[in-house]
Amino acid sequence: EAKAKAEEEATAKAKGKAAAEEDGEDWEEVAEKLEKAEEEKEAESSDSESGSDDEGSDSGSDSSGSSSDSFIGYRSPILVIMGHVDTGKTKLLDKIRKTNVQEGEAGGITQQIGATYFPDIALLEQTKKVDPDFDIEVPGVMIIDTPGHEAFNNLRARGSSLCDMAILVIDIMHGLEPQTVESLNMLKKRKCFFVIAMNKIDVCYNWNSKSYTSIKDALGRQEQDTMDDFNNRYQRVVGQLNEQGLNVELYWKNDDPRTTVSIVPTSAITGEGVPDLLYLMLRSAQQIMPDKLEIQEELQCTVIEVKNIEGMGTTIDVVLVNGTLRVGDQIVIAGITGPIVTTIRALKTPHPMKEIRVKNEYVDHQSISTSMGIKICAPDLEQAVAGAELMVVGPDDDIEEMKEEVMEGFDSILQGFEKQTEGVYVKASTLGSLEALLTFLTDMKIPVFDVGIGEVHKKDVKKACIMKEKKHPEYAVILAFDIKINAEAKAQADHDGVVIMEADIIYNLKDKFEKYMEKVKESKKTEKKEEAIFPVILEIDKQYIFHKTNPIVVGCNVKGGQLRVGTPLCLPDKDNLCIGRVLGIEKDRKSVKSARTGESVCVKIEQNTAQQHILYGRHFDHTSLLYSAVTRGSIDVLKELYKDEMKKEDWELIIGMKKVFNIS
Repeated sequence: EAKAKAEEEATAKAKGKAAAEEDGEDWEEVAEKLEKAEEEKEAESSDSESGSDDEGSDSGSDSSGSSSDSFIGYRSPILVIMGHVDTGKTKLLDKIRKTNVQEGEAGGITQQIGATYFPDIALLEQTKKVDPDFDIEVPGVMIIDTPGHEAFNNLRARGSSLCDMAILVIDIMHGLEPQTVESLNMLKKRKCFFVIAMNKIDVCYNWNSKSYTSIKDALGRQEQDTMDDFNNRYQRVVGQLNEQGLNVELYWKNDDPRTTVSIVPTSAITGEGVPDLLYLMLRSAQQIMPDKLEIQEELQCTVIEVKNIEGMGTTIDVVLVNGTLRVGDQIVIAGITGPIVTTIRALKTPHPMKEIRVKNEYVDHQSISTSMGIKICAPDLEQAVAGAELMVVGPDDDIEEMKEEVMEGFDSILQGFEKQTEGVYVKASTLGSLEALLTFLTDMKIPVFDVGIGEVHKKDVKKACIMKEKKHPEYAVILAFDIKINAEAKAQADHDGVVIMEADIIYNLKDKFEKYMEKVKESKKTEKKEEAIFPVILEIDKQYIFHKTNPIVVGCNVKGGQLRVGTPLCLPDKDNLCIGRVLGIEKDRKSVKSARTGESVCVKIEQNTAQQHILYGRHFDHTSLLYSAVTRGSIDVLKELYKDEMKKEDWELIIGMKKVFNIS
């Protein structure tokens, strides 16, 4: 009964708002009026309930045990928008919100999590374009616009993902891209319900656009050649998704959304398909996961960002999923140096349809119990860790136990990766971005020596400098992701020769580091050129003996390995007698830098003063095989710097040569 009553109220509320909207009233004012009316109703009902309590207890009714009595109502579902760089994730969110956040983002790629709350009245305006009879039963929708990794890998509240459902944005022009596949795998792994927004349809040939129309209307007004282009591109993306093991279908043709993923074609530029996307997410939330969206008493709250704001000091942005936060509550959260226990001084929320990330006027609250993004002002938040769980201390709670619990997630991320004895030092702005970066670096096989969260200080530079003492100066590097570099730290880094690489985008950080490592490798190669001795065995051709003394010039067949200019040659059958270095190689009377197995070349061997007495015909002849004079050191240099230039057969030859030269 209570559930049915809540649904009736939600329907009446939605219809009332829709009617008000049609009369041209400001929907925010209407929403406020309705909320006031609801509050008054609640106050009346609570009075009447307290009066009827005694009667109820006398009647001996068992109905208090029924599950419907515990139903308080629905909370707002939390959505996450995922996808590859530049597929239009934030633009799509902007189109829903009709504000412009993306221009304030680094490289147009979302790096910090932004959370936006959309009240049901704003959603109703769009959903009625698709289905005028659709009733919204949830109070609104909260959308988290994220780099993807964080919302799932890290922002977890008690083991469950912060998000209820996801929108995966795919560019219809480019199809599946590496990050799209990564997001897909993440969604499958988490068993998270998602729909696909096939974005950028307005780029199709001769597209006839009309703002904010439903996708069926948009497709219905296109010419045949435009539809042909759309269908070709759509089928290509469907084929790629099928290869990933997904069954997909346009949402209005999808009869089984639990096993087949729905596709909504959209345009973040014109807003076409946006009403359908909102309608589909709301319909799915209400049909597929109503139990999950029932309001729970137990607190479920996650820190998404730590920010220093003028006039407010250090604040934390949190997503409240369930439970209640009140001004004056004592809270426990994870800190960089240990757990933080503090008291909430203020609870602030942005106006509906605005994002927490963007500076604007905030609304103050004494308590909040709806799922939404909240800014908390409290003392001692400087060390707070973004991505950690927030807990409220109750009258019977053990603070020490809670401290341990909040630090568990933080410690698990830092312990979840293996610190290398030699590697780079990584610092990031949030726990989520740190985890995303660590995952990325592990995939790229970039070793990490230590990690941290927050601004780069002098002590961090000292830590990175340890790599120089460990004889690995190339790793005296700090990868700083989306954080500030302290002026003292910059000066110290210049003095100590520590490289600080800054970037707001993970991909840029990776590019910078790869370019840096390429330079390091090239300079090392130049430095150790003499030490790099490639394995080779040469057989002298007795028909082509051109010069028997320094420089010795003979024709040779390469029996194994690769011959290079500068290679020292020796005779294993003459007690490893070194006869000189390869000064030049000619093939078909043309100078070449190297020769491989099976090739016949002319080799010029230059001798130093100590070797000039060694002559062809006297000390050796065509019956002796010439070997490159490999050493333990030269093998190590090949392993470190020339792996990409060595083939499998070269390594096999090295194994044989180690026995010849007794190398351990």
